[in-house]
Amino acid sequence: MSRQIFVNLPVKDLDRSKAFFNALGFSCNPQFTNADGACVVVSDTIYVMLLTEPFFKGFTPKAISDAKRSTEVLLCLSCDSRAAVDDMANKAKAAGGSWPNPPKDHGFMYQHGFEDLDGHMWELVYMESMPQQAEDAAADAAI
Repeated sequence: MSRQIFVNLPVKDLDRSKAFFNALGFSCNPQFTNADGACVVVSDTIYVMLLTEPFFKGFTPKAISDAKRSTEVLLCLSCDSRAAVDDMANKAKAAGGSWPNPPKDHGFMYQHGFEDLDGHMWELVYMESMPQQAEDAAADAAI
């Protein structure tokens, strides 16, 4: 069985956040979406649970971080090409997000990113050889 990841993020305005991620090309799974939260489908193994702050608070005794003032986590998504990185960053900005940093070209890796409506930072990256591909190639070479 493939591992899946469910990233849970607190949001101030669930409807605005759903519209933002829909503008990036992601859909919500209606089976796991209601007035308290929405399940954004990033891929068949990656899901982002957008949870209203009161609902999110029910899962932790800790205070909710204000992602516009401090950073608790950096989320990173791989993309299929440099153009796909730029396309998603542009869609995020057009949907009301911002670019905290300019794009960076490291030769073997290209990255750009955005800050969503609640201040969560998302890195987008395209690598000539993704880590798993490199690991598989090394394993094949050892055989």
